Amino acid sequence: MIIKKKTHWFLMLFEWNGSVLPQLLPRLLLLFIYSVAIVYYRDTFLAYGLSLNPATFTLFGIALAIFLGFRNNVSYDRFWEARKLWGALLNDTRSLARQAHTLVEGEGYAVEQTRFIKLMTALVHALKHQLRHTDSRYDFDRLLDNGDKIKYENTVFKPIMLLKELGIWVNTAKKSGRIDAITQANFDTNLNKISDIIGGCERIASTPIPYTYSILLHRTVYIYCFLLPFGFINSMVWLGPVIIVFIAYTFVALEAIADELEDPFGVEPNDLALQTMANNIENTLAEIDNQKITTPEKSTAYFLT
Repeated sequence: MIIKKKTHWFLMLFEWNGSVLPQLLPRLLLLFIYSVAIVYYRDTFLAYGLSLNPATFTLFGIALAIFLGFRNNVSYDRFWEARKLWGALLNDTRSLARQAHTLVEGEGYAVEQTRFIKLMTALVHALKHQLRHTDSRYDFDRLLDNGDKIKYENTVFKPIMLLKELGIWVNTAKKSGRIDAITQANFDTNLNKISDIIGGCERIASTPIPYTYSILLHRTVYIYCFLLPFGFINSMVWLGPVIIVFIAYTFVALEAIADELEDPFGVEPNDLALQTMANNIENTLAEIDNQKITTPEKSTAYFLT
């Protein structure tokens, strides 16, 4: 996720980091060369009647902009819902950590309370790895004891299995008389909330925008851009290719941004900073458990992962 502050309005015109322009530059360069070639052979194209009415592009461009706006709204809704789910995960894990430390009665239970915190922290990192399709072994090695690590390192749905272990922990505390039935129900309510969060993240990750819709919009954008020079062939001179590339940049960039936001759990600059959020949750839970928190060094990179 990009963390740079906005600079002066004029300097932002030349901003490179965080822009989709680097990945679009080869395509825009190709379109520029293509437009220059049409200008160069302008008389030949006109002799064969290869020109289009500019009004057609005006009407079609408005419709295309509306569809692109809809596509970006759908992608941003997915991004924002994912962010709300991870915000709720922070709140619910804090509530569970507080309950484990303030509602579980009896002396000598600090080790089990710390285990509960570690299990929750491992759950958060396991969810991050599941959404990004990465290996969770490093986080399991440092957070779980050998028994829990061996039990869950080879499971498929690791966050859910760790959530099950948290439920077992609460049930054990109830059987040992450290909490009553009402407190157990309160624990269970927060565990159910975490289950809903995991399910919500899985729904976003496993249900992309229909592929046929993306293909249709992609084709339409590029066909429009590569037909655009023929709409201005009667009036286009050497400044024409620059204007056409600028118009194309607007449409192609909107499509590229929508593609980035569609999967908010990736590692691209405009995706959610899951690693940073998971570390933040780990630190706040460690502090509740009276443990020393790990304060990450300030990064000089322009985005957080």
